[in-house]
Amino acid sequence: MSTARNKARTRAFQILFEADHRGVTPQSVLADWVRRARTPDEGTPQVSEYTMELVEGYSQHAARIDDLLATYAVGWTLDRMPIVDRNVLRLGAYELIWEDGVPDAVVLDESVEIAKEFSTDESPAFVNGLLARLLELKPSLRASRD
Repeated sequence: MSTARNKARTRAFQILFEADHRGVTPQSVLADWVRRARTPDEGTPQVSEYTMELVEGYSQHAARIDDLLATYAVGWTLDRMPIVDRNVLRLGAYELIWEDGVPDAVVLDESVEIAKEFSTDESPAFVNGLLARLLELKPSLRASRD
C-alpha cells in the first residue's frame, strides 16, 4: 500500500541518500530532481510538496539531527553507519521531532519500511531502536529544538 505521503517520504530519503553519496547539499539534489521532473521523457518521478518540505526541513536542522543520531546511536558513529540507514534516520528524526502533523507511530513504521526496502536485514531493527529512543526523549528534545 503506497500512499502519496509514503511516496513523498521515499523520494525525500532518495534525495538525502544521493546528496550524502555525492557529497553535496540536499537542496542542490532537490533542485536537480525538480528541474528534471519538468523535463518530458526523462522518467524522473515528480517531486511533491511534502518531499520538498521534508528535504528542506531536514536541511534546516541537519547539524542538530546528526548530533542527536551520533549521541544516541550506541556503538555507532555517523560515519560508520551504512549510508542508507544514516539517511533513513535523518529523515525519521526530522519528522519525529519537527513535523507535528504526522503521528509518531507512522514515522517509525515508515522509516522501518524504507530500511527494509533499501538496506540490510539488520537495518530495520537498528532504525526502529534508534528512532524509538528519540521518541522516548521527544518531550525534552522538542523543548530544546532549534
